Amino acid sequence: MSWWRRVMVERHGHNWVLLGRFALVGASGVVVNLVTLRLVEQLGPTYTQVWLDLPLTDYNVRWYHLYTAFAFLVANLWNFQLNRSWAFRSAVHKRPWLSEYLPFLTVGLLALGLNLLIVTLLIHPHSPLSLPESVFDDSSAFRSRLLWANFIAVVMITPVSFVTNKFWAFRAVRAARRASLLSR
Repeated sequence: MSWWRRVMVERHGHNWVLLGRFALVGASGVVVNLVTLRLVEQLGPTYTQVWLDLPLTDYNVRWYHLYTAFAFLVANLWNFQLNRSWAFRSAVHKRPWLSEYLPFLTVGLLALGLNLLIVTLLIHPHSPLSLPESVFDDSSAFRSRLLWANFIAVVMITPVSFVTNKFWAFRAVRAARRASLLSR
């Protein structure tokens, strides 16, 4: 076995398993996010309508910002619980739920900020990155600008979220694993 393969399999094999589990949890979270987003979009006002004018500026908060944030919170709770119990298996180490959720939520809120920025760039009609209305005309879920913009944003943010959660939110798992290796 080459040294490169030995390093990748023996030393980092566990990380590849974690990445795979994180990806499966994340994929299920994307589905939860998109289904939630579609439901609130269908139940509420048109997503492009202004929800709140920002005083003393030409800017405003639109309904899609609220819908995206709500869908994020639902998916964030879903992902956290699955990551905690299965992907990172931190529930085994008996850390209090809230002590792990707050860092996970903090990472998620930073990701949400980036997500909202990307979604806004992809939806705003005057943005150079705006999804073309001729293709994404909101005639169905598969042609929804909001769903596609959110999906693209989630895909772009996922790698940063994985690394940050692995090294910060679920650091107790690494510490416990390291301690068990040292005690052998």
